[in-house]
Amino acid sequence: MKALVVFAQIPRSTYYDIVKKMNRPDLDADLKAEIQTIYDEHEGRYGYRRIRDELANRGQKVNHKKVQRIMKELRLKCLVRMKK
Repeated sequence: MKALVVFAQIPRSTYYDIVKKMNRPDLDADLKAEIQTIYDEHEGRYGYRRIRDELANRGQKVNHKKVQRIMKELRLKCLVRMKK
């Protein structure tokens, strides 16, 4: 442990904080699955605002910033449809 802290050049408290976070279960796992489902249903055309609205229609009230952050983690990006 001490060698890792010295090698990474981080404080000891930071090391223990990272280890503690690694062992925690993901609290947003259900929300991530729901966002992925909505994104796939609409073939990637929905951005974070429309996904947030769809979640509200399904009974989950979530802040748009949280939806945006989760979409970034999942690497989901809105595809802009060509208008003719």
